[in-house]
Amino acid sequence: MSINLVKYEEQAREAVKAFWGNRTAASEQQAEAGKIDQGTRGAVTAGKNMDGFATLMADLVEANGLKNATVIYSGRVVTLPGFFRPTKQWDLLVLNEGRLVAALEFKSQVGSFGNNFNNRTEEAIGTAHDLWTAYREGAFGENPKPFIGWLMLVEDQEGSRSPVNDKSPHFPLLPEFKGASYADRYNVLCKKLVQEQLYTSACIMLSPQNAKDTGEYADMSDLTSLKTFITTFAGHIAAEAARA
Repeated sequence: MSINLVKYEEQAREAVKAFWGNRTAASEQQAEAGKIDQGTRGAVTAGKNMDGFATLMADLVEANGLKNATVIYSGRVVTLPGFFRPTKQWDLLVLNEGRLVAALEFKSQVGSFGNNFNNRTEEAIGTAHDLWTAYREGAFGENPKPFIGWLMLVEDQEGSRSPVNDKSPHFPLLPEFKGASYADRYNVLCKKLVQEQLYTSACIMLSPQNAKDTGEYADMSDLTSLKTFITTFAGHIAAEAARA
């Protein structure tokens, strides 16, 4: 079974350009309106920053045999039932003939790496655990497991690359976290999310702010690379198409 990757590198660079460009435009619009959010919040509250990645995933769905599938990535219709909570709003859903084929989250981190890393970690783990428990309890019918994906774009700068020393006064840190930068921590997180089968694939991309002109980004490992994420997703879509 062959899969079509739709020249994903080119589309990914365009998505990165759009991410940084949209953030800049949102901040400038708020400044012109005389409304300045604290820190970088002005660039975040406008939303739509990760839509380029949603478009890439939609293209992969069509290219790999699910031309009639429903791909949703805006509005409240991206909501799925949960187990520990009534509902959860995802960033992208793929539905085919009433089956949940895929659910994806697109996240980003620009500056303020401290507490935000912990918040992102807790959110990612809780979201996956909630979905798989709902799946076990039949919330999505008796269907094959969906693809569950988590894609994270992190600003590539000194603050994300520099070693961080945490203190744990009662018990030692796990070795992989000792002196790890926030970028390293996100890489460890993505690896463990996949190894613990919380996500089918998890990806971290590093990109500097000046990538709004170049679309530049970097991977941190093969397991957590964009290529692995894309190929795993495309393979899942192709398998669903073969069953149809």
